[in-house]
Amino acid sequence: MAKGKKIKKKNARQHPNQVQLKIVTSHTCQVCKQQCARGLAYLEQMSQPGAIGFGVPCILTKQKP
Repeated sequence: MAKGKKIKKKNARQHPNQVQLKIVTSHTCQVCKQQCARGLAYLEQMSQPGAIGFGVPCILTKQKP
């Protein structure tokens, strides 16, 4: 029986120390103890009537690689 070729898995991260940031909603930014500039800008944008948001990457809730 012939063996198939081994396929190397591609690493999804470009750099070994690259982190994944969690996407948070405006409610999370509102109750955050250390409010960042990006979160405050998103909170201001979501306070407008009829605003639709998809979340913002939060630097304070980064996941371990």
